[in-house]
Amino acid sequence: MQRLVSIKLSAAELEGMLEVPDGASKVVLFAHGSGSSRFSSRNNYVASELRKAGIGTLLMDLLTAPEEANYPVRFDIPLLTTRLGLACDLLRTEPETLSLPVGLFGASTGAAAALQLAAERLSDIASVVSRGGRPDLAGKQALATVRAPTLLIVGGHDDGVIGLNQEAFAALNCEKELAIVPGATHLFEESGTLEKVARLARDWFAEH
Repeated sequence: MQRLVSIKLSAAELEGMLEVPDGASKVVLFAHGSGSSRFSSRNNYVASELRKAGIGTLLMDLLTAPEEANYPVRFDIPLLTTRLGLACDLLRTEPETLSLPVGLFGASTGAAAALQLAAERLSDIASVVSRGGRPDLAGKQALATVRAPTLLIVGGHDDGVIGLNQEAFAALNCEKELAIVPGATHLFEESGTLEKVARLARDWFAEH
């Protein structure tokens, strides 16, 4: 099943693509990073690999076009968390996903929103994966509250961000893992590195 879905805001609408393979046992909601959208080639690649493993995916725009053009809004983690929550609510209204466990995949600032939502909805979020994320932006209180098993993936050449992920990892009190992909920079553009991310995410969501 593949279907365009939407979330109505007061003066705008956010669109997303929901794809659920036959017999899916879970669904993963993607939280995009700053300056990205549901058309992110990297997230779409990861999503396609998840679907091959029988996992449904929802790639959702979290900001409107005017909001995307406003640079500070891209880093408004509470706003991104609220929008991600609306997308999670949407999954509970779609017949193909209303009873499926929900995982979150966050990239860049989207990782912080994913972790904040996991802290707010302890019983609703089954697992979390962060790719090249800024989980530190979720805040130490939220990180300490998260109970969903969490995987942080960071590139071995992503200078500075490795340390921020290590700090966030230390603050988490849930089942957790920090995976450093050798040779990868922030966007995982190097040969084979995004494939490694997809395998790590697939295995984490399959297990949790």
